[in-house]
Amino acid sequence: MSQDLFLRSTHALLINDDGKILFERKKDDIRPIASVTKLMSAMVILDGKQALDELVEITKADRDLLQLTGSRLKFGARLKRAELLKIMLMSSENRAALALGRNYNGGLPAMVKAMNRKARALGMRHSHFSDPAGLSPENTSTASDLAIMVKAARHYSLITEASHTRSTEVFPWKKKGALTYRNTNRLLKRKDWHISVSKTGFITEAGRCLVMQANINQQALTIVLLNSYGKLSPFGDSNRIRKWLAK
Repeated sequence: MSQDLFLRSTHALLINDDGKILFERKKDDIRPIASVTKLMSAMVILDGKQALDELVEITKADRDLLQLTGSRLKFGARLKRAELLKIMLMSSENRAALALGRNYNGGLPAMVKAMNRKARALGMRHSHFSDPAGLSPENTSTASDLAIMVKAARHYSLITEASHTRSTEVFPWKKKGALTYRNTNRLLKRKDWHISVSKTGFITEAGRCLVMQANINQQALTIVLLNSYGKLSPFGDSNRIRKWLAK
């Protein structure tokens, strides 16, 4: 492990497709992962083979009662399951995640069980999920486990499409205009970043988090950055990694 890479993230992992670790910091420490959880939620929902064109309605049951975050998806809004998945991944829309969990086969408890079962099947031995949005600090993992999750997520076309889509419009109401959702990964604005899978996350207990798979210097690399200080720090760390690799 090289020591000449300065990162603001307290936990980090940089690994190539052959499994070679290029940099690591506290890669096996367990900590909250916030909305990075939504990658696992998306995989489990897609594994469930529910109709992606089925309309799902937002209700009061989809309120965030843990972190008290807001949402532009008001009660009564209706979107296709595929649309909710996309804005959940792109913009970390919490009500989308909770509505998808509530409408999962068997309901929210069944989905959480499926998330933990999927984690075990992938070999994520130090991960635990308690809700599909990542609002609870009880959604925990390690940088090593999250690298496994990111590599698994790239095999889902809807996840990869959402990961590199900068913005999208949805129409939750028949007689109203569109809602525009933008990707929370600011690196997509730069032409020198080629990203196939990514997810950001934040709650106070987790700090700023970013996981992604990107092609840098013609090699596929998985980057995990956890508990970074400052809203822009994970993106700064990502650019520092690029410059470090260029050396």
